[in-house]
Amino acid sequence: MAQLGVNIDHVATVRQARRVAEPDPVHAAVLAELGGAHGITVHLRGDRRHIQDRDVEILRATVKTRLNLEMAATQEMVRIALTIKPDQVTLVPERREELTTEGGLDVVLNSVQLKPVVKTLHDGGIRVSMFVDPDLEQVKESHRIDAQAVEINTAAYADARDDKSREAALRKTVDAARLAKRLGLQVHAGHGLTYRNVGPLAAVSEFSELNIGHSIVARAVLVGMERAVREMLDAMGAR
Repeated sequence: MAQLGVNIDHVATVRQARRVAEPDPVHAAVLAELGGAHGITVHLRGDRRHIQDRDVEILRATVKTRLNLEMAATQEMVRIALTIKPDQVTLVPERREELTTEGGLDVVLNSVQLKPVVKTLHDGGIRVSMFVDPDLEQVKESHRIDAQAVEINTAAYADARDDKSREAALRKTVDAARLAKRLGLQVHAGHGLTYRNVGPLAAVSEFSELNIGHSIVARAVLVGMERAVREMLDAMGAR
């Protein structure tokens, strides 16, 4: 059964809209864990649009489950990761103009640059996951550069407009997950998952973790973080 990682970026998005102290993503992380989350995910972006350096520092000291730091493969972010020591780093693509991460990391195209980053993080005692599209070559290359996990981008599945395209996207996602598992990688999934569409992915045995952010934070605005997390665990069949 897949575990649930809760991305709390958008709690910080609300805070940064007013440049004030509330809502505090650290408080959100504590409540998410109380609700049953198995891990906390944050994306420290180069432009610091939501999560700030101080948030990550405090989260490292307070998260009791697992802290997953999403970041671009830049010297600045590698330096921060080696200082903060999250349990896991997930390397993601990053463009300043995007609203959120729009696609998977092209590991095949960028393997020469990514492999030393992966090694540096490994040497620092940090496990590394690659956020990739459900493409078999991307999964294979992630394995070749010694990543320990992949997170399969579920955007195509989440954005599908009809049953046929949704089923096709699900099959492609499952194929990528099965290959990753055969290669000895841990297999995660995320992007665009909601209470309504998470069930079929949660039923895929290859996935050890689903990372979900916006849908949970949006629900938490109405019912509170603990309940929002519990409801997602119920939707996943994880309770």
